[in-house]
Amino acid sequence: MTKQKKLRHLEYYDLQEYFDNLYAQSKQGKSFTNLMKVISSEENIRLAYRNIKSNSGSHTSGTDTLNIKDIEKLSVEKLVEMMQRKLAWYQPKPVKRVEIPKPNGKTRPLGIPTIVDRLVQQCILQVLEPICEAKFYERSNGFRPNRSAEHAMAQCYRMVQKQNLYFVVDVDIKGFFDNVNHSKLIRQMWAMGIRDKQLICIIKQMLKAPVVMPDGETLYPTKGTPQGGILSPLLANIVLNELDWWISSQWEDMLTHREYYVSVNNNGSLNKSGVFRTLRRSALKEMYIVRYADDFKIFCRKRSDANKIFVAVKKWLKDRLKLEISEEKSKVVNLKKHYSEFLGFQFKTVRKGRKFVVRSHMSEKAIKRETEKLKEQIKEIAHCKIKDEEILQIKRYNAMVIGIHNYYRYATNISIDCMKIQRLIYRVMFHQLKGQLKRNGSIQRTVINKNYGKSRMLRFIHQEPICPIGYVQTQNPMYKKRQVCKYTVEGREEIHKNLKFDESVMAVLHMLAVAYIPSRSIAYMDNRVSLYAAQYGKCAVMGNVLWINEIHCHHKITLSQGGTDEYKNLVIIHIDVHRLIHSVKPDTIQVYLNKLKPNQSQLDKINKFRSLAGNPAI
Repeated sequence: MTKQKKLRHLEYYDLQEYFDNLYAQSKQGKSFTNLMKVISSEENIRLAYRNIKSNSGSHTSGTDTLNIKDIEKLSVEKLVEMMQRKLAWYQPKPVKRVEIPKPNGKTRPLGIPTIVDRLVQQCILQVLEPICEAKFYERSNGFRPNRSAEHAMAQCYRMVQKQNLYFVVDVDIKGFFDNVNHSKLIRQMWAMGIRDKQLICIIKQMLKAPVVMPDGETLYPTKGTPQGGILSPLLANIVLNELDWWISSQWEDMLTHREYYVSVNNNGSLNKSGVFRTLRRSALKEMYIVRYADDFKIFCRKRSDANKIFVAVKKWLKDRLKLEISEEKSKVVNLKKHYSEFLGFQFKTVRKGRKFVVRSHMSEKAIKRETEKLKEQIKEIAHCKIKDEEILQIKRYNAMVIGIHNYYRYATNISIDCMKIQRLIYRVMFHQLKGQLKRNGSIQRTVINKNYGKSRMLRFIHQEPICPIGYVQTQNPMYKKRQVCKYTVEGREEIHKNLKFDESVMAVLHMLAVAYIPSRSIAYMDNRVSLYAAQYGKCAVMGNVLWINEIHCHHKITLSQGGTDEYKNLVIIHIDVHRLIHSVKPDTIQVYLNKLKPNQSQLDKINKFRSLAGNPAI
């Protein structure tokens, strides 16, 4: 889900101000002892439903065989009542263990809670996130709002290219999610100011939920937080946040006798040059951490410092967090001689004139993994017997190519890597699709035309373009702007640039829904709001902006004909358009035609909806 959608959802339910206050109070070091009141509130529960309903994982069932489709059938009152009852006396149901294959032949264990337990976790996450965001370290990038792998790579590039730090401590924590110490995690949450005892008890129950293994055996965990749980990424960041600040206290945040002016660079980083000049004259070891979830690197200026920090971090993780590192995967790397891998990239530094610059590639594992995926998708295209199915598989292939380019374009040598993949899949493509590939065709999608329209490697099947994996340009990774934050008014201004509708209508729309159509399903009520946002508050037929008393939500296929409250079966239209669609008397039809004065295009849309509703065209 995009960060714009998540931000919109906060505003729909009038919770933004409350979460802003949590963030501000957490920044000031305040403690929170009464969080369950808002966690179990109707607004927070409805927000939780909205946030998880569009996730693909919500259609996966847990041990009770239920998924989001079963929740959608409930009315708002029944959903809220069920969730409040669950939160008042929380007992999690067993978690389903699923083994996901990894490229190296091993498997990654995922724990899938029941859909109701996932809703409980989402309710808690929404309230804990602003509290924790205020306490998290700036260069922690994983599983956080408005942060991504791009920001982590930008920070790494700066360490090497701007700060000339050529020694990096690579640390791999052995089975991190499976070895989180429960007692330590609870103490860390308490230290962060999360001191609602009922909430702490619920989280303890979540951590100890039974796990049903694929062979049917039930385990009762004493440590770890299951990958696949909605709350697990936040809990993981809470655990390692202490590491971030410990590394920072050894150098960046070390107090000096004299106070220096600190400014913000154009890329969003802090300029503490005066502080660092003073610290470099001391015997302290210069170090900076960049972290993405449990994957992190510590950059150093000297080999001797890096070796000592490596030993210190290993001991600190063992003593403080009860975690062990993987000896074969953890090491000190000299970036002038060797590559260091991070988030599917590998990078080192090379001489360019009088200075050293970053050279980065896709990692060998990433190249092999993406190549195999593309080969398999080419075979899927080749084995299709029906044209429509073949076009669908081509679109999936294109989505995979665009996804690879969007993620790895921050490698300086991405064009070389993608040409390598192109050569590896070339034989498979022309063997499997021989006779079908054409050089000429039409490009309907703007994104394909913009990014690949000029490429001579572009090919077509049934006029459908096949994006060339080898056609890509590198792009500089950008720092996250420090002012961007979803929990401050100033920080939301950057995010709000893409919001093009009147948010004040949202609150009224929800209040009216609860007051006047309580029998409607939760799916209907949320989908009508989503449609209003997707249509930018405009009528789907007339194109004019609608105010609250003009908004009607029309079922394309009526409920009496077997239609549902699904998003695709609904459309937001003007109240008079809705009446015209369902009118059958000639006089009534003429009244609304005179009132609306639709042009031919608008009349065609009205007639399309009339036809679906079983009424004759006008």
